[in-house]
Amino acid sequence: MQSSTRTYIIQAVLFIVTVITTTMAGAEWMYGNIFSFVYDFIYFLMGSNADKAEIPEAAKALSWPQFVQGFHFSIPFLLILTIHEFGHYFVAKIHQVKVTLPYYIPLWFGISNSIGTMGAFIRIKSIVRSRLIFFDIGIAGPLAGFIAALVVLWYGFTHLPPPDHIFSIHPEYARYGLSYPQFVYENASGNIALGDNILFWLFKTYVADPSRLPHAYEMIHYPYIFAGYLALFFTSLNLIPIGQLDGGHILYGLIGKKKFNVVAPVLFGIFAFYAGLGLFRTESFAIGSDQIFYERLFYLAVYIYFLYICFRRLSDNPSTGLMISLIIVVGQFAVSYIKPDWNGYGNFLPFVFLLGRFLGVRHPETDENQPLDAPRVILGICALIIFVISFSPTPFIIIE
Repeated sequence: MQSSTRTYIIQAVLFIVTVITTTMAGAEWMYGNIFSFVYDFIYFLMGSNADKAEIPEAAKALSWPQFVQGFHFSIPFLLILTIHEFGHYFVAKIHQVKVTLPYYIPLWFGISNSIGTMGAFIRIKSIVRSRLIFFDIGIAGPLAGFIAALVVLWYGFTHLPPPDHIFSIHPEYARYGLSYPQFVYENASGNIALGDNILFWLFKTYVADPSRLPHAYEMIHYPYIFAGYLALFFTSLNLIPIGQLDGGHILYGLIGKKKFNVVAPVLFGIFAFYAGLGLFRTESFAIGSDQIFYERLFYLAVYIYFLYICFRRLSDNPSTGLMISLIIVVGQFAVSYIKPDWNGYGNFLPFVFLLGRFLGVRHPETDENQPLDAPRVILGICALIIFVISFSPTPFIIIE
């Protein structure tokens, strides 16, 4: 079998598996439960003496009809993802850059929430030597995907079901009628809300019918809204103007190598600062127990080392990474002391690690560095605006 044929087969299989996993994940989000075969596996692990009554939710386990409904999530979500990737692909082909078709990455947990995929990527198989080509390839995906996300969000917010649709997801709410929010959220622990960004807020405020708009804790059950929101979330992450992210290609094209190598590390530092803000506070160490004090001191040392790993590659001098890490931690302590109610979003820290350790903060150098023309500059500014209106400082709020 030729290598190209083998590659196409792998890509096709990954795509089919990703369709299945995102459809299953979509059904799980829509109905707030997991599939019956997962419960069967849990029973098997619990042993033959397990009583199914020990898992009350098993009575509402998902099966084939709910799987089919999951396509309401997987189709729009994968459509946006595919449009994004083929935006990169076709522009690369126009510039005669060798690229592969997209590789989709399935990911499904079964016993806990997931979105069924870790995304998709195309491989650039030739060296890109032009600042302009990097810009064109980088910007094509986010612009195409953003337009698709707008369409999905518009459809989702203009085709909301009647308010009593929530009772098909939570039958236990029905006894309270449409006044259910006054009663069922007295103990809201475990609920998930979607954090606002500018664009999502505009859709909720000016596009949706207020009488049909679901409660914030129930948005995740509405597949088109959830798919569109996730698309904005991943678009904004891709547009962070750092390293080899799409936003990094765009900013590199706009300002060139010299300025980019100054701006990108600063932006990376700000991103890391925000992500870890509030993890440690001065009052956390003002305790009487020596054991707890030393435990927290140990966790602080681990956090500083984590930051050091993230910033180590910014300079050939290892002490530079350590100095930046200490400055960030001191700054976080200071801000938390002055503004104790300010918190970052710790779930961004894995992405900080991915950028600092693997993807890189700086951009690959190019041989051709001519400035962009006016239309491309305008497109680049539009892409940065898209980042601003799509980015949510706290994208997923889990009520504890």
